[in-house]
Amino acid sequence: MSAKLANITIDCGDSKALASFYYKLLGGELKEAWGCPYLASANSDAPGLLFVQEDDYVAPVWPEEEGKQQKSLHLDFVTDEYEESIAAALELGAVKASLQVAPDHFTVLLDPAGHPFCMCRMSE
Repeated sequence: MSAKLANITIDCGDSKALASFYYKLLGGELKEAWGCPYLASANSDAPGLLFVQEDDYVAPVWPEEEGKQQKSLHLDFVTDEYEESIAAALELGAVKASLQVAPDHFTVLLDPAGHPFCMCRMSE
């Protein structure tokens, strides 16, 4: 069997708004797949992001708290324009997380739907 990762699916309360956030942050091409907003990566070999709207969506809590919605995954983005990329994400509506576990290497941000993601320094 041969399989290829096609996309990463992100549940959210407003699929169009979250797709727009990631499009402005990452570039690529906004499309539609399976009736949902889809962000095709600018790198044709990379998987895209599929945004699925859920009426009962509950944002994850970061840092994690017992009894609260936990994150099930998070996205890491690497950049050689670290400070500029963080500033761009914040300007687009991301929020800097209260817990920063390795600020010399990466910054934890929360997207407009509350999903944690990391902006990482390009490793040397």
